[in-house]
Amino acid sequence: MVKETVFSLKGLYREDFKIEAYRFGHGDKSAAIVGSLRGNEMQQLYICSQLVKTLKYLEAHGAITHNHEIVVIPSANNFSMNIEKRFWAIDNQDINRQFPGDAYGDTTKQIANAIFERVKGYSYGIQFASFYMPGDFIPHVRIMEAGQQSPSLATLFGLPYVIIRKPKPMDTVTLNYNWQMNGTSSFSIYTNSTDLIDEASARQAVSSVLRFLTRMGILKYNNHSGYIASITNEDDLMAVKSETAGFYKRLKNPGDFCAHDEVIAEILDPHEGEIKAKIKSPTEGIVFFAHTAPMVLGDEVVYKILRRMHE
Repeated sequence: MVKETVFSLKGLYREDFKIEAYRFGHGDKSAAIVGSLRGNEMQQLYICSQLVKTLKYLEAHGAITHNHEIVVIPSANNFSMNIEKRFWAIDNQDINRQFPGDAYGDTTKQIANAIFERVKGYSYGIQFASFYMPGDFIPHVRIMEAGQQSPSLATLFGLPYVIIRKPKPMDTVTLNYNWQMNGTSSFSIYTNSTDLIDEASARQAVSSVLRFLTRMGILKYNNHSGYIASITNEDDLMAVKSETAGFYKRLKNPGDFCAHDEVIAEILDPHEGEIKAKIKSPTEGIVFFAHTAPMVLGDEVVYKILRRMHE
């Protein structure tokens, strides 16, 4: 294992700001793995730490195959993480909306540029990502239709689902999209936690990456086969919104089945505690995403449900 500094910034209120990478093996640029780009992505950082620990052990025991290099960047935003801010604390910019970056631009663009210069040119790019809203997911792999997408490769992670997303204008400045634009097959892995560490899904995420690297001939590692993934489009996910403001009490969790018109959540009056509204499922299917924040505003998405394919 070789530890290297990808980006360094001095005089930022506290100690020097550094982004560090861990390189395993040597030879062809095989896989680049990026963890938390945002300050609240504790789960993503933890997953990377466990992956670095495992890869360090595997390298010491000769399990990285000849002529393959793996690089891992666990965190790009320790500064915001230390002061509990989701985005870059100085100007509230999202680093994952700054790619491919600019070496002479604002700080977040410089960070994005330094990261991208380090991780581009690899055959496979893997990012541990989070959703724009606080909530829990069924663990899955997400890919964009940006030219280099491969649903069949995504199934090799052995996670329950592969979600295909048609890129929107805001996606063109993400790491995943720019990886693809530069010839890298890229994948975003979502687990069922962001702000807090969830051991079970973290282990599942680490296993999925080791499984993928093994199946691509980069590692020699014995792992169980995982799931036979279901491939679906993001359009098959139906958003369920709150009907009114108040305390949101969820009754269904990711992975739960819900029938059409079944009550899946309640909105409570924040002063009197009475039920103000009941949120019912507009379709039959599986809960794919569930909001976690207790306070919601009217018309906010609180669930995403994977509809039955016959609907």
